Amino acid sequence: MCSWVNVTHTSLVQPPRGGQRPVERSLNSDCPNMRDVDDSDLAHTRRGEADHHTGPAPSPTTEGKPMQVPAQFAYAKAGSVDEAIALLRRHGPDALVVAGGHSLIPMMKLRLAEPTALIDINGLSELTGVAVQGDEVRLGAMVRHGEVLDSPVVREHFPILADAERLIADPIVRNRGTVGGSLCQADPSEDLSAAFSALRASVVIRSADGERVVPVREFHHGPYETAVAHGELLLEVRVPIRAATGSAYQKIERRAGDWAVASAGAVVTLDGDTVVDVGIGLTAVGAPHFVAPEAEDALRGGPATDDAFAAAARVAAEHCSPSADQRGPVDYKRHLVGELVTRTLQRATARARGEA
Repeated sequence: MCSWVNVTHTSLVQPPRGGQRPVERSLNSDCPNMRDVDDSDLAHTRRGEADHHTGPAPSPTTEGKPMQVPAQFAYAKAGSVDEAIALLRRHGPDALVVAGGHSLIPMMKLRLAEPTALIDINGLSELTGVAVQGDEVRLGAMVRHGEVLDSPVVREHFPILADAERLIADPIVRNRGTVGGSLCQADPSEDLSAAFSALRASVVIRSADGERVVPVREFHHGPYETAVAHGELLLEVRVPIRAATGSAYQKIERRAGDWAVASAGAVVTLDGDTVVDVGIGLTAVGAPHFVAPEAEDALRGGPATDDAFAAAARVAAEHCSPSADQRGPVDYKRHLVGELVTRTLQRATARARGEA
């Protein structure tokens, strides 16, 4: 869930036999135990072999069943952001960045991702830290989930992030997984993508040619596809601080730490009893860019009442596009969207008023 993999090239996602399309939905639908995988399979690569690559190996089997073993890849540990970008450019478009690795490594074991090289950025302290700068909070891309959860700055300004982080996996994953990795993974069931979209955050992306700022609502181009191009690196997330604003996040999952059946986040800015601005994020229900703009438009400028919240929630449920799977049918997921949006709007409003 927290590796820096941006699967924008079909060579990274091998289509199944028969010419079907590459993966276009959450991998967790087919891999319920992905969270149990660690990085131990990286042990067969050694530092100093970044320039050695023998090409993809055939998928090993045991008694006719595929083994979960990655193809061969080169490995390099970056000492700076500039070096990481240079290494990505050197190793070509099929090189990937690895941070927490909790999604990338399982994808590699299943041969859904076959990078020619992994660029390890775990030592880049310049990508860490949570700090207030002017009228925004900046979170380095290498900030771990656990750091976000423990941050007094985050709890003060963005309780939606604390709510979401508390629901992500377990302490082992939260201690290794990163904010930047979660966003770049672009999994349709990712929690932080919805939270940051509701907050109208932006990200800073650097390449050899300089930096650019991209709104999170424009960052995700589709499942496992983002605005990060080859040779680019996500540096930080910037979240605006707004007065008279509250936020909240809620999630329905089959078991603690699981991927969402459905989840919603809300950010509400008040002027008295009027909603002057609102952000609504959705996860795992097929909402484009993880947001519900029609529901936002229905609520913005109106009263901050339970009836108005319920009406906006119905609009959100009508405009999302959930898929039926082992987590539930479409009607059930739409029902969850309606309930979760209503509840998060209520809680966000209470927090904006200082009541929660």
